[in-house]
Amino acid sequence: MFQSFEATTSPETGGPRLARLRDVLKDRALDGFIIPRADAHQGEYVAEADMRLAWLTGFTGSAGFCVALQDRAAVFIDGRYRLAVREQVDLDHFTPVDWPKTKLGDWLVANAPKGSVIGFDPWLHTKGEIDAAKARLESSGITLRPCDNLVDVIWQDRPAPPKDLMVPYDLALSGETSADKRGRMAETLRQSAHKATVLTQPDSIAWLLNTRGSDLGHTPVALAFATLDDTGHAELFIDPAKVDDTLRAHLGNDVTISDPAELGAAIDRLDGPVLVDKSTAPVWLDTRLQKAGTPVAYGDDPILLAKACKNEVELSGTTEAHLRDGAAICNFLAWIDSLGPAPKLTEIDVVKKLEAFRAETGKLRHISFDTICGTGSNGAIMHYRVTEQSNRQIEADNLLLVDSGGQYLDGTTDITRTLAIGTPPPEAIRAFTLVLKGMITLSMARFPKGVSGRDIDALARNALWQAGLDFDHGTGHGVGVYLSVHEGPQRISRASEVALQEGMILSNEPGYYKPGAFGIRIENLIVVQKAPPLEGADDREMLNFRTLTFAPIDRKMIDVDLLSAAERHWLNSYHGEVLDKLAPRCDPATLNWLEQACAEV
Repeated sequence: MFQSFEATTSPETGGPRLARLRDVLKDRALDGFIIPRADAHQGEYVAEADMRLAWLTGFTGSAGFCVALQDRAAVFIDGRYRLAVREQVDLDHFTPVDWPKTKLGDWLVANAPKGSVIGFDPWLHTKGEIDAAKARLESSGITLRPCDNLVDVIWQDRPAPPKDLMVPYDLALSGETSADKRGRMAETLRQSAHKATVLTQPDSIAWLLNTRGSDLGHTPVALAFATLDDTGHAELFIDPAKVDDTLRAHLGNDVTISDPAELGAAIDRLDGPVLVDKSTAPVWLDTRLQKAGTPVAYGDDPILLAKACKNEVELSGTTEAHLRDGAAICNFLAWIDSLGPAPKLTEIDVVKKLEAFRAETGKLRHISFDTICGTGSNGAIMHYRVTEQSNRQIEADNLLLVDSGGQYLDGTTDITRTLAIGTPPPEAIRAFTLVLKGMITLSMARFPKGVSGRDIDALARNALWQAGLDFDHGTGHGVGVYLSVHEGPQRISRASEVALQEGMILSNEPGYYKPGAFGIRIENLIVVQKAPPLEGADDREMLNFRTLTFAPIDRKMIDVDLLSAAERHWLNSYHGEVLDKLAPRCDPATLNWLEQACAEV
């Protein structure tokens, strides 16, 4: 099994650990310390050695932070984790704070005494976030001071960092050599008059160098730093234990391999202007460049957009991965359905069986994230992770939400299906249909080039809004190709201003969650492509989406009377494609089920 069901944290440890941290604060003459859910690379996923927020507070979500003062402590979480945080932290010691509605600087002004000095680890915070906090604190008398990581001082059994090998990623899968990628990026640097850039995100480095790894489990990358100059030469800073002769031969002479201890001196030698992304680069990097007197230019990591726009080889590979994964999902859905309206299963049973179906493909390298599998009220916890303690029997006459994905060499998948177990409540059927309407509307979207995710987010919400309902997460995130299942810069969200471009892969996943009752989410992955011409249209360039994910949507959950004719047509056409594409990949028993599951509504 790739997934563990152990509870990795406990609320009971929070109070004693917070008390020890406060003792260290006194010793360092600090009034508080900020503990982010981040490592030095600022990715979403972190190794066990970097799970400081979870270790201190018990909160295991993928985003958030804690501020510990001498008399109070707060855990900042977004809408996805409002329910989970109350289960995971000791509320006598940590107060949940709605973030980003309440920002770090505002909370400190309201809660920290005037003149307070708040410590932070400059490796674990971006320049952008610290600059924003300092701007808010300007007239408050509260200061932020970089310091050593104080959690590390008290975390005596902290795990060792991972040391798995960085490995080459085949050209037949990447579609472009590392030399060509470095040449493209070097040209981008020259056009913007930048002499070099520093890469801190492992998936950017993996894309640029055509490498992969296993340091983060679900995300196939090796933790490292790199520099790239305007000649296309890169220097990779990586633990020597992760390097072998195969990697050296793959990287060649235009990539220098160095020990991470040499990073500081290498930064000092860079010619400027050096391009720094304030949203991903740690404060440490900016401080080091400033001390060296090197000119700094702030802008976007140039790798992000290039990586987001997949080439034809990547799109071909991930299309095949999604069909392979879709057949495994159909085997899983047929199995669940065969057990009748009251299956004797738990959430863990479901997760194990789904992983087994994916493993039967013979191509599964890992799951792309811990499967979210919740029945009844657990389904209403958006990023629920089942443990031995929370594991629940699948409830009859209710819903089962299963959000899962696989990592294959040729693609990364992410799919959510919400299933009726027995006879679902009428309220749930109505909500499901409204969610489906939003998913279909977004799938059918046609829009001018230059439109961003912010501009189309409402398409997935409008049916819910008209019923006075909504969901507290983005409609879609970017997805990599055998890289991170959550990839930027593209998103479908009210916060996204990045223009959608051909080759970008996104999720389309509206939902609805009724606390204490049920959760609903329907998710397909989609890719941006040129839209076909229309008679009578003007000459502006238009884009639309091609669906990558193929698996039936539970027809028992649909109130057909709520669907428009166009929506019914889309659903029937989609199910027709599901049947055509997956029937040759399914065994006879699954095929019989699939034909019924894809029948027209």
